[in-house]
Amino acid sequence: MDRFHQQQQWMLAFVYDFVVPFDNNQAERDLRMVKNKQKVSGTFRSQQGAEAFTAIRGYISTAKKNQQELLDAIAKIFQGEPFMP
Repeated sequence: MDRFHQQQQWMLAFVYDFVVPFDNNQAERDLRMVKNKQKVSGTFRSQQGAEAFTAIRGYISTAKKNQQELLDAIAKIFQGEPFMP
């Protein structure tokens, strides 16, 4: 309780600033889609397919975290100018 009282401004930052997430669980959320894919299809058919899937998911996740419009970020890939943070 002492630590909570002393660190109250940091522990409750999400209440005052809506940009601050409620938890620090972003890594788990990023992995959830991969685990979902494995659960639905059983596994990836090849190492190359798994690498392509994670590269695409990583690009989408990075674009979202940098407040990029998702469709615009994807379109830029095909225009030869991918989003780079």
